Order: sequence, then C-alpha cells, then structure tokens
Amino acid sequence: MNALWWLALPVLLLPVWWHRKKREQHQAEPLATSRFLPRTEPRQTREWRWNDLLLLLVRCLLLACAIAWLADPVMPSRGDTVVVAEGTDAAWVEREAARAGLAKAERMTLPAGQALAFLRAHQREWRLDARLLVLGDIPMPFMAPEFGRRIEVRTLARPASTLERHVHIASARPDQWRRVFAGQGVVFDDAPGAKTSLIVWDRPDAPPASLRAPLWLAADPAAFPELKNAPHVQGLHVADSPRGRLWHAASWPPQTADAARTLLEDWQRLHAGPPAYTMPARVFDAASGVRAPEPSGALRGILMALLAGLFVLERILSHARRR
Repeated sequence: MNALWWLALPVLLLPVWWHRKKREQHQAEPLATSRFLPRTEPRQTREWRWNDLLLLLVRCLLLACAIAWLADPVMPSRGDTVVVAEGTDAAWVEREAARAGLAKAERMTLPAGQALAFLRAHQREWRLDARLLVLGDIPMPFMAPEFGRRIEVRTLARPASTLERHVHIASARPDQWRRVFAGQGVVFDDAPGAKTSLIVWDRPDAPPASLRAPLWLAADPAAFPELKNAPHVQGLHVADSPRGRLWHAASWPPQTADAARTLLEDWQRLHAGPPAYTMPARVFDAASGVRAPEPSGALRGILMALLAGLFVLERILSHARRR
C-alpha cells in the first residue's frame, strides 16, 4: 500500500506551473506627454532570477522527499543472516549454522521475545535470495506469524535460571512464613535493604512511611488503606501504593505445605504472568500477499531530516525572494 504513493510524483509539476504563472509587470514611469508615442496595450513579461530557479528546485525536492517518506522506500541490502537470541550457547549456534550451510553468514543478536517481530517488520531489508535462520530459546507466539519470505527457526530451551530473591519477614510467627518459601531459593534479610524484593508484613500496625519494596505480602489489610477497595482475583487482593505493590489473602499464612505451594504459585502467576514456553523448531514458508506491518524505518529517519532541512531552506529562499 505504501508503494502507491509513488503515483503522486506528477505533483512535482505544481511548483513548475506556479513559477511559470508568476509574472512581474513593468513599472510605469510618468512622462510629460505621450502624444507622439504609438498606442500599445500594457503587457506582462516573465522575469526569472537566480533565486527563482533555486526556490523551484528546493520546492520540487521538498515534494519528492515527502512522497518518498510516505512510500517508505527500503533498499534490500542484507544477505544470508543468522538471527541469534540473546543468551544462546555460542557452540550450539555455530553447529546449527554450519548444518544449515550458513557458517559464514552475518550474525544478528536480538532479544528472544522480539526476534520474530523484528524480522516481520524488517523483512523487506533482505534480498530476495537471502536465507534467514533463527536460533535460540524463542518463546511460543500467541499467533503464528506470517512472513513474505522463507524463515527457518531452530530452538534450544535454556535451563531454568535460579534467581536469588531477598525477603524480609516482619511477623510474630516468622517460622510459618519461612515454610511458605521453602525450596524457593529465598534469602531472608534480618532488615530490609536495597536487595530486598519482598516484604512480608504480618503486623496490625502500618509500616513506616519510608519503608519501600517492590512487593509486599500484607497479612492484615487494615495496615494498608489501599487494600480496602482492592480488586479480588483468584483469592488474592492486589493494589499499588507508594510503598510498592500490595498483595493480600485471607488465608495467610497457609497452614499446610500444599496450601502454601498453591497460594505461592497463584501469586507468582498473577504477578509475573504465565511462563514463556519455547516454540518447537519449524519453517515459515513465504506467504503470498504478506507485507511489513509497519514502516521499517530504514530510510525514514534520513528522509525526515532531509524534509526538515529542505523546509527551512524553502522558507529562507521565499523570504529572500520577496525582498
């Protein structure tokens, strides 16, 4: 659809027509008598000056750049490429690239969750004969993307990383809360600090106003006014406050290991979202009629800067022409 803007190139004739129509009339000078002069009708003549030609050229270039910006031109200059998700094992990447015959191809490193979206938006930058191979822990997309060229995806699930989380427990029953986080790789802080990511507040009084943490588990909602009208989702209340995000459940702390595990899983799923699954290896064949869903931006930044410069130059020349 963007390429249809090239049909607007005949608009470049408008500045030429306007400049040809623009005429200047000779200045009339008073004479003592005109009885001996032949009678002639006043006529207009065209008078071109150097800044007229320059202004005409600038205006034509301004319109041409505007049409090119709307048409979103792309120069397909990329060749064979191996797109590697960040954090992928380098030895495995080299083996798979060699198996695909792309050992000497260009390498491009992208975030795993953005690799397919980037290729779909920028697919016009590759030549028609270029081969594309995507390697790494690519998450399963919500919907299978469609490409205008053939793209092969080979995946390798990364081992689950164990993050060290610091938790501070402010409660008269700390042992019960410690059992909730058993086997979760949690480090318990005696006092909240810069590394503390979660504070368990199991006290009837409100915490100090200066105490901050990204997450709070509040056993008593009376200590947090923000929880009074908090939405209720799967047995949990959630609210944002200046101290951090607040979570509350009426059954805290859980009395059994199964209840603690279920409650903790529900809380983590609601807070962090569902885990990403690695998509299986597959080949996306070229689909007919598929185009980039958004401007690629390959030349749009340059054209926009050129448009701004030409506009400023056109205004300067127009002002100088009137003087």
